[in-house]
Amino acid sequence: MEINGKILSEKEIEEILCKNPEKISECGGEFLLTWNDCIARDHFGIIPGDCPPGKMLCSGIETETISPDPDTESLEIAIEKAVKLRSSNGVVAFSGGVDSALIAKIAKRPCVTVGLKGSHDLNHAKEVALSLGLQETHFVEIPASDIKKALKSVIPLLPLKTPVEASIATTIFFITRWAHENGYEKIIAGQGADELFGGYARYLDTESIEDTLKSDFESLERQGRRDQAVAEKNGTYISCPYLDVRVVRAAKALPPESMVTDGIRKYPLRKVASMHMNEDFAFYGKKAMQYGSGIMKEIQKLARDNGYKNSVQRYIDHLV
Repeated sequence: MEINGKILSEKEIEEILCKNPEKISECGGEFLLTWNDCIARDHFGIIPGDCPPGKMLCSGIETETISPDPDTESLEIAIEKAVKLRSSNGVVAFSGGVDSALIAKIAKRPCVTVGLKGSHDLNHAKEVALSLGLQETHFVEIPASDIKKALKSVIPLLPLKTPVEASIATTIFFITRWAHENGYEKIIAGQGADELFGGYARYLDTESIEDTLKSDFESLERQGRRDQAVAEKNGTYISCPYLDVRVVRAAKALPPESMVTDGIRKYPLRKVASMHMNEDFAFYGKKAMQYGSGIMKEIQKLARDNGYKNSVQRYIDHLV
């Protein structure tokens, strides 16, 4: 929890709750608070809980809206502040793509990369980590034999039980399991970057970048429930610097058309990243983590091996 960039101590939070609970409406960060018969949740609902995002309820009645209003910053400054506010502890989920590489460079925290043997993410992340001087980066090779058990573990947690959702959740499962086994409760991740900056392939041919950005941003609530549910299963939670109010405000102040420039998606984010790393890595078009890690390919193989040659969805339904 923070107000205008100042992290609040437990004592300061307790004092607010006792003497001036309406001040919670000014708080940024990622939090879920419960006290007496009240509950409050951060603006974007990053931390899951039985409370609407950005609301404070007392006896089930809404008493405050949590809407922090920090100073307006440039995109670069906003990202730097958001990452640093979250970097006192935790491990960075590092795939070598621009989203996680920028976080890793600014955070200066230990990093972890997961993937099957020979996967793109393991190979590419090693190159990026070497270039950025990320000395404490752990490269975790996932045994193919572990995929089915992990898949069966995450499917019940999914709001949407599709192959893409299941493969993303399975990848997150291995990241969060490693984090828990190695003493980390927080995973600092790049969630939200694609939805804020137009990272998906559909942005190359959409009729309205503005409408697609709006729709994708609205999907983050469901994605967050998926990711945090998997993280919670492994005794961890996911921290999202790109969903800091500062970063969201800076991104939405940019013209929607600027997100795709000369066929390059996430262009504004890549320009910021190029100030912190080699341009080749800042502008590298990496596959999504479920593909780069090799996990989706292994799930497709499991479907074929179990008699679902032409439909991974039917295999997922079978596991349900």
